[in-house]
Amino acid sequence: MAALSGGKKTSQKAKGGFIRVRKRDLEKLTTEVMQLREFLPRVVNGDLMEMLHKAQAAQTMKEQIVKEQMRQECLHLQSRLDAVQTESQKEKEEKLLLREQLWQSRVELQQQADFCSGLGSAACSLLWSCSAKEDTVSLWLADGKLQAFLAVAAQTLESFVTSLDEEEKSQTEDYNSHEHQFVLAVAGTITNVAAVTQGRDFLSSSAHVLLDTLMKLLKLMKPGVFPRLKVLMLMALYNVSISLKGLKYLSENQGILPLIWSLLDDGHWEVCLHSLRLLQSMLLEDDVLLLLGSSLLDPDLCARVSRLAASTQPSLRLTALQTLEDLQALQQGRACKQSRV
Repeated sequence: MAALSGGKKTSQKAKGGFIRVRKRDLEKLTTEVMQLREFLPRVVNGDLMEMLHKAQAAQTMKEQIVKEQMRQECLHLQSRLDAVQTESQKEKEEKLLLREQLWQSRVELQQQADFCSGLGSAACSLLWSCSAKEDTVSLWLADGKLQAFLAVAAQTLESFVTSLDEEEKSQTEDYNSHEHQFVLAVAGTITNVAAVTQGRDFLSSSAHVLLDTLMKLLKLMKPGVFPRLKVLMLMALYNVSISLKGLKYLSENQGILPLIWSLLDDGHWEVCLHSLRLLQSMLLEDDVLLLLGSSLLDPDLCARVSRLAASTQPSLRLTALQTLEDLQALQQGRACKQSRV
């Protein structure tokens, strides 16, 4: 190791691992080492503390920034929530208002429906009453407006029968309701029109849709349901059958005889009675007998008529006995013809 002394360079060889150093230089070196020992930790610790403070400040600032971001986000979400709640409350109020308006509209609609039903019932009841006079029906035919009424009547009857809950109605029929009275009045008017000669001729030639509708509806209605309506429709068909043209049209319908068979088991004696009368009307014409053929000779038909012949209702029992005699006479006549052949 080299040392400076008086500006001149001198060197000494180490002896035994020692070197020679001037005392002044050693003291200087010692002083410098002591100063380093004293000040270096302060410098290092100061920088470290400053760095720690900066790091802590940075962390604090970061947390504050995160908190501020979260606060802003919360404020934004709260604002959106308030807006949604306000909108929801507005929609609820509108919904309540609409519900109240709907309820009010339903009340008004029901009132209007009741009024129209009552008006229709009253008007058709007047028509039913007026149609009992032959001159009135003749006047209707002369005016040429009967066809439009019959078209509306067919639609009305079909709509009523197809929409009613038959299972419920069969238990509790409200004959006094405007709707029921309206339908009965429509059917009664048709029956009265068919009771007049000009009327039944018109129905036989120009109201085939109405006649088909009556037969279809009688097939749709379950046993024991609305017997009064069934009776009026059967009476209308019977009145039409008095006309040869009308009887031919009815008998050409393949469903007329099965319909009568089913109605003979309806359970209501008036329905059975008018079904028998319609059957009787068909047994009186040779052309119809030829058209229906062996269907009238079916043992099941005779058995159903025989059961009705034991009814406690005098008119039903009498009509059943007469019909049974007609069926037996038809069987005997057919047997005689076969024996001659």
